[in-house]
Amino acid sequence: MRAPCTAVLVGVLAFAGPLQAAGPNAFHQVQAIPLPDVEGRIDHMGVDVQGLRLFVSALGNNTLEVLDLRAGKRVTSVTGLREPQGVFFVPKENKLFVANGDDGTCRVYDATSYKLLTTTAFASDADNVRYDAALNQIYVGYGEGALGVLDAASANKLADIALAAHPESFRIEESGQRIFVNLPNANHTIAVVDRAKRAVIAIWRLEAAANFPMALDDAGHRLFVVTRKPPRLIVLDTESGGQVANQPAVADADDLFYDSAHKRIYISGGEGFIDIFDQRGPDSYHLASRIPTRSGARTSLFVPQLNRFYLAVPRRGNQAAEIRVYEPHP
Repeated sequence: MRAPCTAVLVGVLAFAGPLQAAGPNAFHQVQAIPLPDVEGRIDHMGVDVQGLRLFVSALGNNTLEVLDLRAGKRVTSVTGLREPQGVFFVPKENKLFVANGDDGTCRVYDATSYKLLTTTAFASDADNVRYDAALNQIYVGYGEGALGVLDAASANKLADIALAAHPESFRIEESGQRIFVNLPNANHTIAVVDRAKRAVIAIWRLEAAANFPMALDDAGHRLFVVTRKPPRLIVLDTESGGQVANQPAVADADDLFYDSAHKRIYISGGEGFIDIFDQRGPDSYHLASRIPTRSGARTSLFVPQLNRFYLAVPRRGNQAAEIRVYEPHP
């Protein structure tokens, strides 16, 4: 996850121009979906694009909230979870895969009835979930350092890929065989995994700490990572592992997405903002807008097929939890 120190200067020079106010046509809120009686921290989200459903891991509430995006309301809560974190809906199998931090399980549900189908137990702290569509496989980051591989059809465990520390966000390369994995507790590195060999083939080192969110511009060979100590957006060349940009970003970020259609990067941070960076070239990024949100609203989901950005806003005092829906514009 790390690159030569000299690349930091290159990244700093790539940041130019003043912060511009967010215009009404750039990224505006179109909806707010209430999450009544949802308490505590909200973690990651998944989506059913065809069915227009949003799945929200309400970690502090021990529920999975299912939202109807057409009606703009909750349709059901899946209970009995233990700190749900990552969630992924696989349309081909009509299944929901939900990773639980407290008991280390990945629970698999029928996505129509929400009936529990099976449970796979990992060592501890099952966290982020990703899907390899080409192989119809689910990846779960868990424990003190591993990616678990499940067959999406049967939900059977196929393999483990050992890592040096607990994996935070990770991204699967569609154009090749690699997986890029954030390892903040392993000297703030990125592990590069060959998913055919099921082994780590490289370690990239970062010049900042607490690297949690990650996004990938596969076609452009750029990997985006946001750190918390200090809050920075760091851009790496996936061909060399070298750092090409390094810029200030919103604090306490937990999710990060690349919008290839608009050439933008979206970062949600618990500091209370969404940062929007314009990609002006593979090595040039400009902080174009900072959207005020609410303290603690650090998890989100960008769905390019719907051109919607969903922000999880936890309950604070008398303000109930909700999902804010934004529409990006050119």
